[in-house]
Amino acid sequence: MVGLGPTDATPSVVVKFVSAGAAACIADLLTFPLDTAKVRLQIQGEERASAAAGEGPAVKYRGVFGTISTMVRTEGPRSIYSGLVAGLQRQMSFASVRIGLYDSVKQFYTEGTGIGSRLLAGCTTGAMAVAFAQPTDVVKVRFQAQARSPGQARRYSGTIDAYKTIAKEEGIKGLWRGTAPNVARNAIVNCTELVTYDLMKDALLTFYSTDNLPCHFVCAFGAGLCTTVIASPVDVVKTRYMNAAPGLYSSVLNCATAMMTKEGPFAFYKGFMPSFLRLGSWNVMMFVTYEQLKRAMMLLQRTVKQLWACTMISMK
Repeated sequence: MVGLGPTDATPSVVVKFVSAGAAACIADLLTFPLDTAKVRLQIQGEERASAAAGEGPAVKYRGVFGTISTMVRTEGPRSIYSGLVAGLQRQMSFASVRIGLYDSVKQFYTEGTGIGSRLLAGCTTGAMAVAFAQPTDVVKVRFQAQARSPGQARRYSGTIDAYKTIAKEEGIKGLWRGTAPNVARNAIVNCTELVTYDLMKDALLTFYSTDNLPCHFVCAFGAGLCTTVIASPVDVVKTRYMNAAPGLYSSVLNCATAMMTKEGPFAFYKGFMPSFLRLGSWNVMMFVTYEQLKRAMMLLQRTVKQLWACTMISMK
């Protein structure tokens, strides 16, 4: 058996909730530079348009690792982790809900065995997570998008300053900027990611595999690939809209239309490779860690109960 084996007892909602948040934070720590590179590539067309209009210099990023290299060279190594604090805040409030509550919500919709109940559960927990975590997502994207070029004033001095500045300059609504595309994105991401993982795991356990680490790895990789292909266009529009200056786009639809008109259909797949590298690696790390953390917490819980029982018996 590779990794911790499955337990007889079913993990509680609390165990799943905590395990999902912790696993997502671990995955974010390891893949955050890829996410930052993805954001920079997604907004690059916007920056080139500004440069063409004479509003600033064009920033040229080429490829995932070229983007990371350029950022480290021009802005310093800390730049690739810009927005990490907000990112971890986001995962603790976001992944805990959308992943940790998925099984419970799936069971709420009938018996949770059909694909319909899985899709409904994915949409529900995805929307719930956005309602909680949208401000952290806005701050994370703003930090990742801001360049630290010499002589260029930074948009925000820190995470708390970013929350305060956005609320002051754009109102409380500014912290929920881009909620509509984010709800759409997370409905798509959650349904694709969790349902693909769920279905692949069921298929592997039925015909080929055992419930172990290699099984989780294969399912997580497949979920990451499917999610990237389906969700990338919505993700690009979400990033552009959330990072845009007030008044640049009148709506999410206007943002998407402007992208299509000025940059063509391929604009919706800007940053696809870093998106895939990030989502693929993030899914593998998150799901593998999540499955192991659930089992570790269950094992710890059982051990504590046994020790407590032994202590009570010895005291009699």
